[in-house]
Amino acid sequence: MHRKLKIILLAGPTASGKSKVAISLAKSLKGEIINADSMQVYKEFRILTSRPSKNDEKKIKHHLYGIVSVKKNFSVGDWLELASKKIKKILKRKKIPIIVGGTGLYFNSLLYGLVKIPAIPLKFRNNIRKDHKKIGQLKFYKKLLKLDPLVKDFISENDSHRSLRAYEVKKYTKKSLYEWFKNTKSSFDENLFKKFFINMDRNKLMDRINIRTEKMFNEGIVKEVSNFLKLKVKKELSANKIIGISEIINLLNKNNSLEEMKDRVKIRTRQYAKRQNTWARGKMPSWIRVNSDNHKEILKKFLK
Repeated sequence: MHRKLKIILLAGPTASGKSKVAISLAKSLKGEIINADSMQVYKEFRILTSRPSKNDEKKIKHHLYGIVSVKKNFSVGDWLELASKKIKKILKRKKIPIIVGGTGLYFNSLLYGLVKIPAIPLKFRNNIRKDHKKIGQLKFYKKLLKLDPLVKDFISENDSHRSLRAYEVKKYTKKSLYEWFKNTKSSFDENLFKKFFINMDRNKLMDRINIRTEKMFNEGIVKEVSNFLKLKVKKELSANKIIGISEIINLLNKNNSLEEMKDRVKIRTRQYAKRQNTWARGKMPSWIRVNSDNHKEILKKFLK
């Protein structure tokens, strides 16, 4: 039996019903659930990040939810290290690990490994950024290709962010970004993974986002954000990026009405769902597309 065990990856846009699907699969397959959502790792936010309920967590074993303080930095590397250990332990218990979430970078790191590029000093990076600002992206890109021709096929001439990264990596480490990526491997055999992405009709997803936003307000997200503000979390930490925080701050400061603020949260959530779907089209072409309303369909495809 152990030889047949697989690792289920279940991704999809926000509000597409991933958590319910994961619980249904876990019940049918004797599985355990591992979080792959970068915002659901924070212990101070259950409602705002739509973490599984305490009742759901009692039914099925859930891992890596609410494990870190908003005052701490938590990287993709931190997640990968913890998730890899959990997967191995679950497989050892002859259970199915079900990794569920909407953070594409988490899934990518699990499937392809994580590039361990040495930290580049800030002063060194800033000098390159000054040069980029001075000469502009197109001239900088030509300069990059002279320094590192290997990146030509995977960085476009308009991509300033990756151009800067490739340039600083080659200049500092003397090794191409392409080579860093090429030599990176996953800790797991790729045949172990069964990859599912939840597809959902756009209008239906918009309706779900609207309903969930209203529900979150009824359950007390304003209080959650008020408590968060008392912690005086540093501005540069990732927890500040959670959708809803800046909008609720505006409400508390009386800059917006409740209805205006709800609308803004819904709009930002819809924009986020769109980005997740765009990521999936580009980075997850081989994933099996499924409908979250049909749990049996996913189970059937998994068993096949």
